[in-house]
Amino acid sequence: MVSREHKKAGLREQLQLLRSVTHSNAVDKTSILGDAARYIEELKQKVVKLNQEIAHAQSAVKQTTMPKVTVQTLGTGFLIKVVSIKNMPGLLVSVLEAFEELGLHVLEARASCADSFRLEAVGGENQETYVDAHLVKEAVLQAIRKCSEQD
Repeated sequence: MVSREHKKAGLREQLQLLRSVTHSNAVDKTSILGDAARYIEELKQKVVKLNQEIAHAQSAVKQTTMPKVTVQTLGTGFLIKVVSIKNMPGLLVSVLEAFEELGLHVLEARASCADSFRLEAVGGENQETYVDAHLVKEAVLQAIRKCSEQD
């Protein structure tokens, strides 16, 4: 008999706890459980919404971490600037290899590869082949993509 009373008291305590957690004003068991079920559904919807926000934020971060590449024509050469908030191993080598493939000779360059990546280079083109600024920019972007895939 005492055991039965303990079980009822324990059940009442658990229902009161469930009622307080779910912010329910219900009094009977069925209503408390119904409020708890609705509360759980609300939490599930919040989780889905938060996961979507996280995915959106991660996508935005990836877009902002993509390096900015500018190419200006200078007579028979180019001024190439690459700025990235994130450094990737081998990025400088990859960009310089892209220059070489295009037949650009690096005449002057300044690079920083500490936490971020910055490159400012003046490249002169080979007299045998014509290379335009758009082609240089695309080659540098391709080198960056290749390097980021390896990272």
